[in-house]
Amino acid sequence: MFDEIRFNTIDRLPSYVFAQINELKLNARHAGDDIIDFSMGNPDGRTPQHIIDKLVESAQKDGTHGYSVSKGIYKLRLAICSWYLRKYGVTLDPNTEAVATLGSKEGFVHLAQAITNPGDVAIVPDPAYPIHSHAFIIAGGNVHKFGIDYNEHYELDTKKFFAKLKQSFKECVPKPKFVVVNFPHNPTSVTVEKSFYEELVAYAKEERFYIISDIAYADLSFDGYETPSIFEVEGAKDVAVECYTLSKSYNMAGWRVGFVVGNKKLVGALQKIKSWFDYGMFTPIQVASTVALDGPQDCVDEIRSIYKKRRDVLCESFVNAGWPMEKPKSTMFVWAKIPDVAAHLGSMEFAKQLLSEAKIAVSPGIGFGENGEGYVRIALIENENRIRQAARNIKKYLKSLEDSKK
Repeated sequence: MFDEIRFNTIDRLPSYVFAQINELKLNARHAGDDIIDFSMGNPDGRTPQHIIDKLVESAQKDGTHGYSVSKGIYKLRLAICSWYLRKYGVTLDPNTEAVATLGSKEGFVHLAQAITNPGDVAIVPDPAYPIHSHAFIIAGGNVHKFGIDYNEHYELDTKKFFAKLKQSFKECVPKPKFVVVNFPHNPTSVTVEKSFYEELVAYAKEERFYIISDIAYADLSFDGYETPSIFEVEGAKDVAVECYTLSKSYNMAGWRVGFVVGNKKLVGALQKIKSWFDYGMFTPIQVASTVALDGPQDCVDEIRSIYKKRRDVLCESFVNAGWPMEKPKSTMFVWAKIPDVAAHLGSMEFAKQLLSEAKIAVSPGIGFGENGEGYVRIALIENENRIRQAARNIKKYLKSLEDSKK
């Protein structure tokens, strides 16, 4: 009788593709295999010492171990706004236009729950970080997707983007209420310029939809590229919010600190729903996060330089091993097309074979949506020596594929 009971929300969520790779990786390690792991965007570096020191100092004080404020302590919200002012020249109100979240993923999910009515449509370009789509499904909404186009330098083809976006508004019933953008993009590392947001904000005002912008990788930009914020566009706060996380820029992934800023109506909705869901982060974590945002930023420069060096070593050594790929201008990922000799395998089988034959873990592109098929995402979370070893393993694996076709 209990088998007949259905959970509609869970039934709408697909199987987590990456779970298959994680299980195979775990089994291989249990068998004694040394797996070079590029599969998850989990920073391997240590959180900067001055941030850790502030956490310890705050945790030693009386009065910091009780419930906190769900929207974030005032000093953290003020630091968030100061960060935007320094980085982008954007002025935000810490009381009405900023809310601290338990990482950007939690913030995104709770925002979707706060603002989505049953049947609302969100447009999410594909491929995408999975929660960008599934947050709306969890909230009872629907998702419309279209593939993103970009050039060999991982720059968005804005002409095609807006052509597809406008076509989506003609096709969707009901009319889309939200558009999600994530640049620099996970998984593809695709970038945009400020002009993209100017056109998007203008279109949002014309068609009356909200924009949710995710700039989790804003600080991880290379070769002179600088990530713009949507709020550099005049009037963007009328139609948009933006999400950010301290996970990547400050090696604070496990701390779970992020924030959402911008439109007062959307930020207010998130603040209200969070007051029902949680009591906020541990206060010493919030205090330390304030120091991260307000303190010296040379640590961010150092983290960025590490990822750039790894990007250079990985792309160059993998190309030499027979796997063509271009260097991205941003993020901590390389979005690589499957080598021709393995193209027939598809991204999932290719990822499985890399794991079993080359002892390398990557994320299959299909896990990010149907437009991710034919690619894998490689996270820059192993050191340079491990990257070079991976290249040697790949060279042997690709040669074995070539030999098998003779």
